[in-house]
Amino acid sequence: MHFTTEAILARLLYQDSDMLVLDKPAGIAVHKGPKGGVTLDEFLPDLAFGSHDLPQLAHRLDRETTGCLVLGRHKAALKRLGGMFADGRISKTYCAIVCGLPKDDSGRIDLPLMRRSHDKRSWWMKVDPAGDPSFTRYRVLGRGDGLAFVALQPETGRTHQLRVHCAAMGWPIAGDKIYGGDRAMAASRALQLHASRIIIPYSSAKEPVRVTAPLPFAMSEFLAGLGLSAEGLASLPDQL
Repeated sequence: MHFTTEAILARLLYQDSDMLVLDKPAGIAVHKGPKGGVTLDEFLPDLAFGSHDLPQLAHRLDRETTGCLVLGRHKAALKRLGGMFADGRISKTYCAIVCGLPKDDSGRIDLPLMRRSHDKRSWWMKVDPAGDPSFTRYRVLGRGDGLAFVALQPETGRTHQLRVHCAAMGWPIAGDKIYGGDRAMAASRALQLHASRIIIPYSSAKEPVRVTAPLPFAMSEFLAGLGLSAEGLASLPDQL
């Protein structure tokens, strides 16, 4: 996939003196890694908009995950945003198409996660009683043809948390090459996970920054093929 400066700038959802929120496309990594490819680092000078300080990532999204990505525009903002993400003060809502039908319409997943690896280049996350506490809230927005459209809110920020939690519940995210197995790959070639909304109470003197990223066209088409829509996303409460 080819990315241009113009295409990245067109995906800017929010901008103020402290932060940027970008609608990250699928296929672009946030940092350089062993797999190579295009990274967001290459476009940071373009996102500086004349400032001497390059914006820096306040958190991460996986290469194939789309949606709201927050960058701090200067050191003080980056430190504040990083602390807010670490403390769970920033509300993140994702949506996903999962393979399988959750038994309950809503719930809270409580499964500790631990990182496993063969070497530095090969690692994955696994549910393990000795792992770090990990919690995810979910709500089913629609069901169709053996798949479900769900909203997900991570209360903790473990690597691959949503992907591992969904797979462990018996409904892996469609297109998940690492945790989804054959069923997920048969359903979709692309990971159907989107960071749809973020709420940032950055300043006590102002209203929280609320940003919504539009559903990717491919996910909208997938939902339509299941006879579903994303209308339920707009009416979701701040906390599921």
